[in-house]
Amino acid sequence: MLRQGRHLALALMSFQLLLWRESVTIEVPQDPKILADLRQPPTITKQSVKDYIVDPRDNIIIECEAKGNPVPTFSWRRNGKFFNIVKDPRVTMRKRSGTLEIGFRNGGRPEDYEGEYQCFASNDHGMAMSNKILLRVSKAPLWPKEVLEPVVVTEGSSLVLPCNPPPGLPPPFTFWMNSMMSPIVQDKRVSKGLNGDLYFSNVMAQDAQNDYSCSARFHFTHTIQQKNPFTLKVLTNDPYNDTSYNDSDPYGGRKVAESTPTFLSPLGSESSKMVLRDEQLLLECIAAGLPTPAIKWFKKGGDLPGRKVKFENYNKTMKIISVSEEDAGEYVCMANNHLGSIRHSIFVQVKAAPYWLDKPTNLVLAPEDNGRLVCRANGNPKPSIQWLVNGQPINNSVPDPSRQMMGDTIIFRSVQMGSSAVYQCNASNQHGYLLANAFVSVIDMRPRMLGPKNQLIKVIENNRTFLDCPFFGSPFPELRWFKNGQGSGLDGGQYRVYVNGTLEIKRARAEDEGTYTCVASSILGMAENQVRLEVKEPSRIVRAPEHQSAVRGSTARFDCKVKFDPSLPVTVAWTKDDKPLYLGWRLRKDEESLTIPNINEGDEGTYTCTVKTEIDQDSASARLTVLEEASLNPSVSSALPPDRPDPPMDLELSDPAARSVRLTWIPGNDHRSPVTEFLVQFEEDRWEPGRWQDLATYPGDLNSVILQLAPFVNYQFRVVAINAVGRSDASQPSPKYQTSSAAPDVIPRGLRGWGSEKDNMEIIWEPLLDLEKNGPNLHYSVWWRRKDLDKEWNNVTVMGTKHVVHNTDTYVPYEIKIQARNDVGAGPESNAIIGYSGEDQPISAPTELRISKVDSTKANIHWKPVDQVSVRGEFKEYRLYYWRESSHVPGLVFRKENKTKGFYTTMAEPSAILSDLVPFSRYKMFMVVANNRYEGPPSNTVEFSTKEGVPDAPSFFRIKPKGFDTIHLQWDKPLEPNGLLIGYQLKYQTANGSREGRPRLETFQPNVTEFTLRLPDRSTRYNFYLSALTQVGAGEIFVEESPFFANEENITDATGLVELTDASLASSFTITPPPLAPLPPTTAAPTTISTSTTTTPTTTTTIIMSTTNATTTATTADTTEATPATPPPVLVIDRNSDNNVLVVPRREIWNLTVEHNSNYANVSWRHNFPAGSSEFVVEFTLDSDKTLKTVPVTQPPITLTDLIAGAKYHLRVYSHELSSVTSKSVTFETKAAYIDQVDIATQGWFIGLMCAIALIILILLIVCFIKRSRGGKYPVRDKKDLPLDSVDHKDPDGSFDYQNQNKNSSDEDNKPLQGSQTSLEGNVKESDDSLVDYGEGGDGQFNEDGSFIGQYTVKKDKDETEGNESSEATSPVNAIYSLA
Repeated sequence: MLRQGRHLALALMSFQLLLWRESVTIEVPQDPKILADLRQPPTITKQSVKDYIVDPRDNIIIECEAKGNPVPTFSWRRNGKFFNIVKDPRVTMRKRSGTLEIGFRNGGRPEDYEGEYQCFASNDHGMAMSNKILLRVSKAPLWPKEVLEPVVVTEGSSLVLPCNPPPGLPPPFTFWMNSMMSPIVQDKRVSKGLNGDLYFSNVMAQDAQNDYSCSARFHFTHTIQQKNPFTLKVLTNDPYNDTSYNDSDPYGGRKVAESTPTFLSPLGSESSKMVLRDEQLLLECIAAGLPTPAIKWFKKGGDLPGRKVKFENYNKTMKIISVSEEDAGEYVCMANNHLGSIRHSIFVQVKAAPYWLDKPTNLVLAPEDNGRLVCRANGNPKPSIQWLVNGQPINNSVPDPSRQMMGDTIIFRSVQMGSSAVYQCNASNQHGYLLANAFVSVIDMRPRMLGPKNQLIKVIENNRTFLDCPFFGSPFPELRWFKNGQGSGLDGGQYRVYVNGTLEIKRARAEDEGTYTCVASSILGMAENQVRLEVKEPSRIVRAPEHQSAVRGSTARFDCKVKFDPSLPVTVAWTKDDKPLYLGWRLRKDEESLTIPNINEGDEGTYTCTVKTEIDQDSASARLTVLEEASLNPSVSSALPPDRPDPPMDLELSDPAARSVRLTWIPGNDHRSPVTEFLVQFEEDRWEPGRWQDLATYPGDLNSVILQLAPFVNYQFRVVAINAVGRSDASQPSPKYQTSSAAPDVIPRGLRGWGSEKDNMEIIWEPLLDLEKNGPNLHYSVWWRRKDLDKEWNNVTVMGTKHVVHNTDTYVPYEIKIQARNDVGAGPESNAIIGYSGEDQPISAPTELRISKVDSTKANIHWKPVDQVSVRGEFKEYRLYYWRESSHVPGLVFRKENKTKGFYTTMAEPSAILSDLVPFSRYKMFMVVANNRYEGPPSNTVEFSTKEGVPDAPSFFRIKPKGFDTIHLQWDKPLEPNGLLIGYQLKYQTANGSREGRPRLETFQPNVTEFTLRLPDRSTRYNFYLSALTQVGAGEIFVEESPFFANEENITDATGLVELTDASLASSFTITPPPLAPLPPTTAAPTTISTSTTTTPTTTTTIIMSTTNATTTATTADTTEATPATPPPVLVIDRNSDNNVLVVPRREIWNLTVEHNSNYANVSWRHNFPAGSSEFVVEFTLDSDKTLKTVPVTQPPITLTDLIAGAKYHLRVYSHELSSVTSKSVTFETKAAYIDQVDIATQGWFIGLMCAIALIILILLIVCFIKRSRGGKYPVRDKKDLPLDSVDHKDPDGSFDYQNQNKNSSDEDNKPLQGSQTSLEGNVKESDDSLVDYGEGGDGQFNEDGSFIGQYTVKKDKDETEGNESSEATSPVNAIYSLA
């Protein structure tokens, strides 16, 4: 009965809580007029800290501020009693405040005012109280006088110098110094402990050079007190010499006994530590030993909290910040050197002072409203909750019928005026307390409008519009909207009224203009306000500026035609690169455009037109690119072929945003082929510095784009231009751009849970990619809970990609979620997936395993299933182990092999078929049940025998010519007779192409394995079919063809044995042998292909054929071939028991050849597919970016076009119908692009020019001849073997020696002309004539032989004609050739 009553009370409490949850407290607006009229209980706004330590040299100020209406009055309690501040002249209270000031100008001791203080603020509606403030005066006591004897210690031993500072408030900070006021250097060997003592892990002789004094610094008084110094004497085996000290031998060669580690602090093998939640945990381990031990930290049963743990004091101190309950446990510090190691366990308990789960908040109610105050706190131990009202325990207060206590909740229902009060909630345990004030204020106020009166709102047509009508009242008024003072309230359709009074018009139209009235009403009255709405047309740019490229010195014009509402004032402004544009005298602006005359480089940039009204604006931008002057001779450039573009220039970044930036560049010269697209690449220096990655491609008519970026990446960009010829080089990198950090956007992929042991579950996932981290310090939050139990989620934060849950039950389902986080925030949370803990070994075995319906190759098996619970994991299969124990064929030797076969079934009476058994054999088997990791115990073992079957083919079958018309046949018994052999059967018949003659049959006893046959016609071909026999029938057939005799044409040089057992391709082929490919120049050794599989008893055809491998040498330049080989025949078998012969070639593609040029390639290949039976696919891959393309083709050859010059490709050919039939891959590289030059010798203008020059030369020769005939002499000195002087010398006869002025000319210039005579020394015979006086360019135009015609009879290379620039400048002939 008592139990039923308790359940009834709990149900009633739950119902009441649900009922009060529907009440909503009134939100009081922060309007000065409302607050001035609103009566409210006091609220504490400022107070001193709970543990308040003051400086004794200053006045004491204890703060207490509060607000309320009426203004509250203040009183104090000291040590639980009323504190009468009027009677103490040193104590004053500030005006309109409760703050106390205690002054000591006229004497008095601050220590006399130590104690516990509490402030109370009260008015007509209640009383609020502050925390209890423990006031203490800071103390800095002197160090006690003491006489310290010198400390004597042996070198190598440990030492502790105690500090023991005087107790201060707060405790002082300690440090060690020497007599020179220099800090004692601390390291791995010497360090200060948390208690202030100085620890020496081992003492060295040089430690005696210092004296050691502990100093204490007091925080409030800012004073430092020093302890009497310690004098240290170190006993050594040998005299100490400080010059012998070095880092590698700190003992200067002296022998010092080494020692294993021991702990100096803490002592013993274990200790304990208690720490409060959210505080800082400091654990310390200092060890002695020689060499100095190293300290390492561990946590038993888990990992150290990586994000919160820090190691200090050379790993001797471990600090964990913001301790939580998960940090409790056993921590182990280990000290080790090469002599050994020692451990110390520290058991950490985490307790908690009370902390809020649900802190009570102020409650403002109207009369007859309901409400509640909730006070929930947690701690360790669990805190107790105490309610007070106006500073008094609620049980001692005046009863209130509208108030009901329900544990940590106070329920209010149907409150009345006068029920206002301040409630205090006190949550406390042995580690501290929490105190919260929350008032309940019951108010009544007639409705009031809080917004401006008769407001005018202008909105843009078709935009969503909000009309505000802030109001207040108690009880909460009902608000309704009306339009033009007519009709019923507006709500529904395109109107929506919010609780705060705002009216939403989902899409403003012209007909929505008008006056809107909002009316707030309650039982206390009514208030209203009006809003005037005007709907305007949007401002927009109807003709926007466009990107332009203009030549320097020309004029550019940007359009900007706008449309706007005529009733609104409008301004149109231009900016350049987001800065105001100064028009000046040159730039001209009108209503619809901006004109920029006489463009120069400074005009380049982004121009933005902005149209703005008081309620909206629109803008559009365009880029102006300034180009250099056009070529003076466009006809020359137009005759040149297109080329790759130049790289873009002058990359600029603008419009920075959190995840985007604008990139602008100047396109380079396109070299007569328009740029089709730009490729933007990026490089970041955080994860893969130096690696450029593709970001995005953009059309070729853009040069300013918005790049979408990832957070927390330091970007650098470059741009590549692409035209029909190819890619440009990459531009110079842009300035770096760092995107800001953000929370992760993606959910970690590949989340799953599985057990690696029977009592754990490993939760693993894939890490986020570098560009998905979005911020520093990426980590993962993982949640899990049992799916079959309604429990709270467990969670952990890890840095890696795995978390192991220990101590789980065997194979139970868990719900798992994950979320990526970084220092900025959390990413999206994944959906819950199902994982399972580890599996264990099944405990049950299948029962009643038995056999039925056994034939030669298969048997039916049956068994009783196991209970799925006993599998103790995911049921995978019933696994059958079976093996061939023996054969019923006497004397047959075989290899014993254990085999397994799995069966997945959940039927109540499972059964299966075991196939692929060997006929006429004895088998054994047993069965187990298996999960993913383990197998269960075995079932009963069953023994059975298979029936007799047809035999395999004979192990070999050979036919050799024995005489002029006689052949000899040999064979051997099958490897698997599959029964008792009763003989062999041989069929043979003539074969003429696809026609066969009448078959003949021979039978033999089982012990006969050869046969000699005389052929009636030695030129006739025969097919022989040999098979073994058992009582069941004939077995697989071995097929052979009669050999060629000595005087017959032999198209093969060897035979090979091919066993064919695949019966799947039998029915669609005839026995016509395949056409053989032409024989290559060389023939390789014969190839034998053997293929066998285990099948059911069917006829198997085996055929012997020869294959030839060919090697071909390519003689054409730039031709690439795959490794050529004549394809070996592959045989397709007909397993029909009546027609057991079939010979067809295996389909193959070979001799793949590629003849390539700069932008195309001719591809050819050979194949043995019948005509029209298959299409082919040419697949080629660009090596640089792995772009793959395919071209279908019916028959070879084919020409591939639009290839990239100078690029490497990988190519292969395969069958469209049989994709597995493919050629070998070929790699080739196209030629670099070249320019088709015009043959200048065929141009008409050149022929005419040469004729004119020839005529001029003829006239000059005639003039020279006439002049010479009149007596003029122009001798030329013969060439000498010795080099001539660099200066011409005059001969006695008055002639001059013309030396070759071109020192850089090639040997070609010194060769004699065709038809000229040479001397015995090889010198060219020089002419007596000289035309130097008739040349226009001086003697630099002539060779040493004076021959002018020789310049034209020997054709110069381009490099030779460019060798003498001075000659080209003056000679018309060389100028002509330079054009060629």
